[in-house]
Amino acid sequence: MTVQTIYRPRRVAREERISVRGIEHRILRFGPPSADPVVLLHGWLDTADTFQFLVDAFASDLPFAAFDWRGFGGSGWSAHGYWFPEYFADLDFLLEHLCAGAPARLVGHSMGGNIALIYSGIRPERVRRVVSLEGFGLPRSRPEDAPGRYRDWLQQLRESPSFGEYQDFQELAHRLQRGNPRLAPEMAMFVARAWARPAPGGGVRLVADPAHKMLNPYLYRREEAGACWSRITAPAMLVLAEQSEFLPRLGEDGRPEAFRQWIPGLRVEVMPGVSHMLHHERPAEVARLVEGFLLEE
Repeated sequence: MTVQTIYRPRRVAREERISVRGIEHRILRFGPPSADPVVLLHGWLDTADTFQFLVDAFASDLPFAAFDWRGFGGSGWSAHGYWFPEYFADLDFLLEHLCAGAPARLVGHSMGGNIALIYSGIRPERVRRVVSLEGFGLPRSRPEDAPGRYRDWLQQLRESPSFGEYQDFQELAHRLQRGNPRLAPEMAMFVARAWARPAPGGGVRLVADPAHKMLNPYLYRREEAGACWSRITAPAMLVLAEQSEFLPRLGEDGRPEAFRQWIPGLRVEVMPGVSHMLHHERPAEVARLVEGFLLEE
């Protein structure tokens, strides 16, 4: 197996830690010190570290703050599982720390983008601008899905979820590239080292809490997400990947017009030649879009 080089950051991150609602959260800051950073929200299984590619691609020396959600990366784990509204509460408290009470600029990817958009409707006074990268919610559920979902959840409670282990970071990096051929080798190694740590018995293990694999017993209700989106007052941009693995699952709900019906004045951009991890694949192009939008103020 060929030894891979690793991506070298241009803007070095500074780490800090803060207790949020009883769980220690790891924060990374990039750029000049500021009480008004652009707040970066990562997706499921990801960590704050991999925003490095996007941060480095910005032409302006903007201040950034990214943090690991509870149960991911270097943040603490929850003993009672993970419920989506918890992320809204964590973000609410973290913005008080990061932005000193001023309206924030939010940029989220996938799960982080979903959180950013819904939170922007729950607390419109706390958000100045919001960008969602491939964060557009889930397919609609049906009430008749509830019995089976509860049954599956009860079964999972009797099992011990786990993430697989890898021989070394190089093996994990190669796995990442096989799953996403657009990911450059040096970036794949950077992501591998952000997502995993050496395991006690040898090899490397993902740092995310395996409890994240547990099924959520509650059905996703798109109408409730839409009701929150409709309360957004900040300028909002949704960036979609032309080759998204997840957007087609939404059917008619995945059309730009459908999103604009919920979010007043929404700007929708479709980026050609990229998939769901667009900020890993083409960070320079994503940075140009996001930077232009943020600097329109």
